[in-house]
Amino acid sequence: MGVFVYENRDIEVDDRVLAHLQVVIVDKLRRRESFPLTLDDDGRSVTMWLAPATALQFVFHGNRVPKLNRNWLERLAESAGSANGLQQVPEPPDLDAS
Repeated sequence: MGVFVYENRDIEVDDRVLAHLQVVIVDKLRRRESFPLTLDDDGRSVTMWLAPATALQFVFHGNRVPKLNRNWLERLAESAGSANGLQQVPEPPDLDAS
């Protein structure tokens, strides 16, 4: 289990999920876009406002980098661009896997 750190708040997130969220979040912040992120924190839905100046950390439990699912990244990016912001969506099949 990894940890997403938003300012002074730690939210446990599965390493695989965290790796995919990191790619989408960093991409949007690199473009200086602000957006909401909703995560589950001990059974509670927590929405945070992410902006380029927000203090964030992605802390992974293991040292192995998960293989990224391009199809999932695209769905997460679509979610991030919606009015509700970035939300964890179920992982779809990896269309690039053979």
